[in-house]
Amino acid sequence: MLTHTLGYPRIGNHRELKHACEQYWAGKIGADQLLETGRALRRRNWALQRDAGIHLVPCNDFSFYDQVLDLSVCLGAVPERYAALRDDPDVSALDLYYAMARGIQRGRLDLTALEMTKWFDTNYHYLVAEFVRNQAFRLASNKALDEYLEARALGIEAKPVLIGPVSYLLLGKEKEPGFHRIGLLDRLLPAYVEMLGELRRHGAGMVQLDEPFLAMDLDLEAKAAFSAAYRQIADSVPDLKILLATYFEGLRDNTEIAVRLPVHAVHLDLARAPWQLDEVLAAVPETLSLSLGVVDGRNIWKNDFQASLALIGRAVGKLGPERVMLAPSCSLLHCPCDLSAETNAAALTPEVKRWNSP
Repeated sequence: MLTHTLGYPRIGNHRELKHACEQYWAGKIGADQLLETGRALRRRNWALQRDAGIHLVPCNDFSFYDQVLDLSVCLGAVPERYAALRDDPDVSALDLYYAMARGIQRGRLDLTALEMTKWFDTNYHYLVAEFVRNQAFRLASNKALDEYLEARALGIEAKPVLIGPVSYLLLGKEKEPGFHRIGLLDRLLPAYVEMLGELRRHGAGMVQLDEPFLAMDLDLEAKAAFSAAYRQIADSVPDLKILLATYFEGLRDNTEIAVRLPVHAVHLDLARAPWQLDEVLAAVPETLSLSLGVVDGRNIWKNDFQASLALIGRAVGKLGPERVMLAPSCSLLHCPCDLSAETNAAALTPEVKRWNSP
């Protein structure tokens, strides 16, 4: 059975990314030093996972601030209030990015940051994409491809990770009345298809598209959007394997929608919702593989192996080992990298240590 992770902590064992960002914002280091810190962290993360025996190591899970912001920038979804920075040749792409993340006060410029809100029920916060009625999308950059090629140059055949198109729209908000953001799907999909097509042309065999909204209550329009989006992706990039990742809850009423999408595999959060496996196995078509999230991605240090093996056994019994993949329930983004480096006495109470010890 193939093993994979959905994402890896990017801050560094000793908070290297946090410290480098703060030094860059304070003008104490240049962009080259910040970018090199990012490269070093990516290399380390990829090598750690490869050396641990993970078959499909994720890439494009790294960010200098937030993955939703990264995608907005790649798709050219930069709000108009940042136009003066976007069009200024003396303003770097990195400084535009941080202006969207943190706001900027410079001379006559006084620009607010994008709104920040919680990523589902985690303590992670993401930057909310802003959409207007005539929102334009284009492939302004391709960070996913850049990091895929970076990993491959190191001898690691990585699995690019992207937020899926429907969840990306639902994570955003409308900035003017008279439309719903899900109606922007037809405008958005060509940029997604181009991004995925570039990955396939450069050798990527599988891409992970995160669609956590499939574990939420959906109206009819959102349900139809999933079918339309993934049919267009499958028709446009037919030989690219799509691993569709859901997490933080079970599929419930969306089971039939998820298993009928034209994708290679669907990832299930079996730490949060182990009960969904039997429902999915009863509905899964012969062409679909399943990724089983049997280790809690938000608390990886303890696991009920007997329960995990029972879940794996039921899936293998129905599908065979070649159609079963093993993974944590969600990205490991939400875990500290190394508990031994955590010295905050208030945080490391005996109870917290018990949660996070094998």
